Amino acid sequence: MKEGSLEAPDRQPIAWREPEFWDPAALEQELERVYDICHGCRRCVNLCEAFPTLFDLVDESDTLEVDGVAKEDFGKVVDECYLCDLCAETKCPYLPPHEWAVDFPHLMLRAKAQKFRQGQTRWRDRLITSSDNLLSSVSRPMVAGLVNKLNKQPLFRRALEKVTGIHQQAPLPEIQPPSVRRKQLKVDAVEKSASTPETTGKVAIFTTCYGHHISPSTVADIAAVLTHNSITTILLPQKHCCGMPKLELGDLDAVARLKEATMPQLVEALDAGYDLVAPIPSCALMFRQEIPLLYPNDEQVARVKARFFDPAEYLMLRHKAGLLNLDFQRGLGRLAYHIACHQRVQRIGRKTQELFGLIPDTELTLIERCSGHDGTYAWKKETYAHAMKIARPVARRVDKANPDACMSDCLMAGRMIAHSRGTDDPVPYPLSLLRQAYGI
Repeated sequence: MKEGSLEAPDRQPIAWREPEFWDPAALEQELERVYDICHGCRRCVNLCEAFPTLFDLVDESDTLEVDGVAKEDFGKVVDECYLCDLCAETKCPYLPPHEWAVDFPHLMLRAKAQKFRQGQTRWRDRLITSSDNLLSSVSRPMVAGLVNKLNKQPLFRRALEKVTGIHQQAPLPEIQPPSVRRKQLKVDAVEKSASTPETTGKVAIFTTCYGHHISPSTVADIAAVLTHNSITTILLPQKHCCGMPKLELGDLDAVARLKEATMPQLVEALDAGYDLVAPIPSCALMFRQEIPLLYPNDEQVARVKARFFDPAEYLMLRHKAGLLNLDFQRGLGRLAYHIACHQRVQRIGRKTQELFGLIPDTELTLIERCSGHDGTYAWKKETYAHAMKIARPVARRVDKANPDACMSDCLMAGRMIAHSRGTDDPVPYPLSLLRQAYGI
């Protein structure tokens, strides 16, 4: 890369089918090379716990260099990475096309994948990343209510921590029973929708396992806003996980199985003329970046990538064509807006901010810091304290702003922000507040 180059980061395909990807010696050599570059730069020290862990190992070594760090300690850095991608997409000057070709998140993924294949992953982590099976089991009639009650009992949570290693204070979600889902997951019909050069005007919502089992109201809000804007909207019937939890675990075979389960319905929706959106930024990122990098030559994956959108991004594309409904019934006052990490790295710009800038009497205070939830990171006994350390600056920013409401593009981040502020009040999704502004 030339000095002063403005070229965008070039995330390279993940060569997980190649033998070298699984070679422990080759991995150790690459970890040492990249750790040495990161040690010399230290630009990412404030992003997460992975980099302070690395720098402390170096600073406490005999040589004060990476060659003085014990190789068996390399994994301590890997364990602190939750693949937010911020270091690669927003900080690192050495990502391809730079000749040093540093991609820290994908190197951490490679290390996690080797750890998983070698059987070194805890059963707890296998369990809590099995979103489909776990959420389907606990969201059954009668079961969901019992689980929710137990999760609020300190005695049960202490026992749960002792048995599973899930921290007793971790902000676990409330599971929605089938009766609630049936009531909320309904979509109104649209008589006619107009297409634009960039959108078809027809949207299929990939509800995700999280949206289906935990926050169907958010899916309902997205659908209501889309239909209010004369966009034909359907909910995709299958509720499979996108695969992000298994990716963060390094279980690439499980990611492959989930890809095979979700791809047919996504392609079927495309064939019927629908664009695709999801309520969770991490899920959108899987289909827009991670799965395409795992399957760079898969035609179906490429088609899905090209037509998958963030909901706010989609609405702003409609606004660009003069088709967004601007008949807002009320302003929303002062809002603290937390920008989700996995939305930031999609390279779509601040579409939620642009969208809310159209609402009269609405003012945003932007917060561009990690919330600390980070998949299952905030649930684990050994990393809960680190997650809270990451979350506290966000909580302080919200408190300082003293907003009428706080919102986040990520529902999990919203829960963590509320938890770090010591409240159970939910942090709403932006399109839920947009629905209020429309008065629908």
